[in-house]
Amino acid sequence: MLLHRTTLFFFAAALAGCAADLPGGTTARAASELLSPPLIAGFDPGPVGPPPRRAASNAEIARDFLELAFSLESGRRLPVLTRFEEPITLALAGAVPPGAGEEVAGLLARLRGEAGIAIWQEQRGAAAITVEFLPRHDMQALVPNAACFVVPGVSGWQDYRALRGSSATDWTLLATRSRVSVFLPSDVAPQEMRDCLHEEVAQALGPLNDLYRLTDSVFNDDNFQAVLTRTDMLVLRVYYAPELASGMTEAEVAARLPALLARLNPAGGRAAAPAPQIPTPRSFQTAIDAALAGGASTEVRRSAARNAVSIATAAGWNDARAGFAWFALGRLSAASDPAAAREALLMAAAIYRRLPGAAIHYAHVEMQLAVLALAARQPEEALALADRALGPAIAAENPALAATLHLIRAEAFAARGQMAAAAAARLDSARWAGYGFGSQAAADRRAAEVAALAQGASRLR
Repeated sequence: MLLHRTTLFFFAAALAGCAADLPGGTTARAASELLSPPLIAGFDPGPVGPPPRRAASNAEIARDFLELAFSLESGRRLPVLTRFEEPITLALAGAVPPGAGEEVAGLLARLRGEAGIAIWQEQRGAAAITVEFLPRHDMQALVPNAACFVVPGVSGWQDYRALRGSSATDWTLLATRSRVSVFLPSDVAPQEMRDCLHEEVAQALGPLNDLYRLTDSVFNDDNFQAVLTRTDMLVLRVYYAPELASGMTEAEVAARLPALLARLNPAGGRAAAPAPQIPTPRSFQTAIDAALAGGASTEVRRSAARNAVSIATAAGWNDARAGFAWFALGRLSAASDPAAAREALLMAAAIYRRLPGAAIHYAHVEMQLAVLALAARQPEEALALADRALGPAIAAENPALAATLHLIRAEAFAARGQMAAAAAARLDSARWAGYGFGSQAAADRRAAEVAALAQGASRLR
């Protein structure tokens, strides 16, 4: 089977996507706009780091771990835990773009240091994990709309083409992991490549599920988190702890988790036990899928977002699921009803403000509110919102969001007649744009969109 993760990347304003199962055994992310090669090779985003881990009890972490490790995004159950049982090698193949080697080296160093996983890059020969780069068009010929994906039981693109749809590529039939391939686009912005790399390598190693309720994890289909967080590293450290092994059932893993987490995360034993968690029904997933369906009309998508909000409200949720439903509704209402969009975004903000680990979620809401303020000729409010969102955007390593926030600041300064400040903000935006957008044309398009907002356009595409 194919486990397909869709994501419309948060290049400042785009909605994030969600999961669906397709035939073929793949975990994937959906594509965003095609970009040219990066403007700045080896771009250094500056003093950034993974967001802090949420305050959670070990009982809550154990609950999340079991749901992540023993379910697919479709809800299908995995009969046993699977992982690599030997030191792991990873090799790059295909049209490796500039900067990819550095991104891989940085990720592997984090996995060794933070997750305790014995993983090393192999320069030639067969590897446990093959990361192959190829044009997005070629990838989408087999997995439509996917920006990146991971497949078990194959070593590279030709192997995948030969075994696609067979039992060899079915996650539910694995007893252990011995070879996995990650397929990444060679023709996108550095940030999109990096985000794909982090998520897909993490799924090649560990959890195959996503949970909308998690705020501080890439294992969440809202995809606000761009890179592996400290919580993700803890999950992966648990995954590869010596107390666990491939072939264990959920009950066997659950029995070992309390002592294991007490060893790895002693602070979690002092936190309160989690409140009972209301499962996410398929109706909510279906509504979110429809809200984010790029081929549907805006009205159809907005109706689906309203349905998602209704489901969340009726269930009494006050977590990231409800926040994302309100965010989707606000984002889809911006063009036709700015007042309703602002109300929905303020509901999302109220939810995210209370959630640990949701600073980047709140920053995205503030960016959308800043867009509305700029279009409404309220430069002071737009500037205040953009200023507040900048810190979390940088801390979460999201240069595209940072670049857009600086563009909003530039237009707000210009509206106030502060032309020198506006010029400085545009230069600040350019610092982030090469890594975030990947080409001068893409950066210019985003600048033009923001400039149009200042002239009264209703939303950022």
